[in-house]
Amino acid sequence: MADIVVLVTAPSEDEAAKIGRALVDERLAACANIVTGVRSIYRWEGKVEDEPEALMVIKTREELFDSLESRVRELHPYSVPEVIAIPIVKGSQAYLKWLHEETR
Repeated sequence: MADIVVLVTAPSEDEAAKIGRALVDERLAACANIVTGVRSIYRWEGKVEDEPEALMVIKTREELFDSLESRVRELHPYSVPEVIAIPIVKGSQAYLKWLHEETR
């Protein structure tokens, strides 16, 4: 069973908190950290955008990714939200045990 970190950007801290809280409440994630002050530069619909965003750093299990992604898409105001998973190669055994206990 693999553990992952999922990165999701949101247009504001409040939007990120709403999504993060839902994911934790529904046990799709053990934890969602919110990093504010992120500046995102990206191309969207043929135009380069430069916008402030909040970044969620979400800890969960790989087997929950599809459900987590689906829930993010339901809650997120963007038509194409960023939802990127990165494997956790190593971690504190106590922390990873907690991660598994807190997710379904």
